[in-house]
Amino acid sequence: MRVFISIPTEGRTDAEIARELNAAIKIVKADNPHEDIKVIGNFFREEPRNNNPVWCLGKSIELLSSADLAFFGKGWKDARECRIEFACAIAYEIEFLIQYD
Repeated sequence: MRVFISIPTEGRTDAEIARELNAAIKIVKADNPHEDIKVIGNFFREEPRNNNPVWCLGKSIELLSSADLAFFGKGWKDARECRIEFACAIAYEIEFLIQYD
């Protein structure tokens, strides 16, 4: 099962983001114990020099298109990019799992 993880990243350190991603992976694995989980990475360390958020969103949607499941972590409703990814998951009928605050 290919899993796309959507979590807010703005204003967070790499370490904070890594902790959130690891927590999300644990939740997905617990919810799907008999599945071989492959996380589709969407944390881009090598962004364009101008840190263009639309570029990052475009790459995220590209990755989302190959997902069997999308996971939306805490705070996703407050993050513009997460809301757009969620809208894409709904529009294209990608199964999703939401972590509530």
